[in-house]
Amino acid sequence: MRKLCFLLLEFITATPMLPNFDIWNDNNNRVAHPEMNISRLPKVLNFFPVPVEEECLSNDQRRKGICMNAYECKIEGGTSHGPCALGFGVCCVFTATCNEEIHNNITYFVNPHFPDLSKDMESCSLTVKKIDPEISQFRLDFIHFNLGQPNRKTGVCEDDIFVLNGGRRQLKLCGLNSGQHAYFDVENMDSVATIEMKLSKKAVTRLWEVRVTQIPFTQRAPVGCLQYHTGTTGTLKTMNFAENGRHLADQDYNICIRQEQDMCSIVYEPCHENAFRISPNNDDNVTEDVGSGETPEPRADECSDKVVLPCDSEDLLMPQDVGPGFCTLVHCGESLCPAGETPCRIESSITPFMIGVHFGPNAREAPADDNLGMCLNYEQMPCNV
Repeated sequence: MRKLCFLLLEFITATPMLPNFDIWNDNNNRVAHPEMNISRLPKVLNFFPVPVEEECLSNDQRRKGICMNAYECKIEGGTSHGPCALGFGVCCVFTATCNEEIHNNITYFVNPHFPDLSKDMESCSLTVKKIDPEISQFRLDFIHFNLGQPNRKTGVCEDDIFVLNGGRRQLKLCGLNSGQHAYFDVENMDSVATIEMKLSKKAVTRLWEVRVTQIPFTQRAPVGCLQYHTGTTGTLKTMNFAENGRHLADQDYNICIRQEQDMCSIVYEPCHENAFRISPNNDDNVTEDVGSGETPEPRADECSDKVVLPCDSEDLLMPQDVGPGFCTLVHCGESLCPAGETPCRIESSITPFMIGVHFGPNAREAPADDNLGMCLNYEQMPCNV
């Protein structure tokens, strides 16, 4: 037995070291082995490697996470939701709730009782810190967002208010905004964004799940775009667009659409017959009696609350509706298109593709049905060959 052990030891010591095949290898760091016509890495195989931190999908296919070492995921306060990186890592999902601080690529901000409703709350806050100097924006995806509705007559958020501070702009929201998103600029390394939720004492049930993603400079949305949509087709909505909703007051932002390859123009049309309702909200608005009982179309200069769509030609700009083929920048009233025009479609080849939403802070009182807001379907059109 001793002789067998001695021979085995002699064989091991006489055999040249085999190459260290690291699955996370770097070909530029190979060094030649002096006794064999091969190369090896100057480090040992790590049985607990940390994969490159990339996005992954949780095992229930519902949330996004970060692929990382299982031990590191636990240390940083995440939760493992299935394997990634060929089983060497886990899809680590981070969640946060009231009075916490987040500093990860992707974090889900949820109400304290999520997925159940929360009530009897007065406040909730969250701090978001940049994880890297290259981060230039935070993107907020409102997966679920159901707070108290604004004042039905004025559109002002009075009872429940979601306020995002820390960048160039301040974003105020309330009501129903599930499916919406927003980009928030953060330029300096020490920039900190704060979410303050001021909640009324009324017996209102609330639910929210907001995905906060840190966006590097190379992937940022264009400057001046609160929302940035991609794809050749999609749907655009103003905030709190809902069956029993009302568009919010004090909203001034741009909705941008990325121009896809080989596409040269874009067509907008209302989602349904009641998908464009924006009262002029101008106390000085005096309409003429047309004698037929119909409500006259508001002129562009009468739109205090308005949506702006670029026209193809400034030569066609008209102060009011003058017939087929007219071009107007400003839209408000009961229809995106002149009354009676069907189907209602507006096409523009002005780039970048963009819609301006401008709702004043001091809107006069008006019925909610007259201020539902805007829902538009868009489709990009290919270039003429």
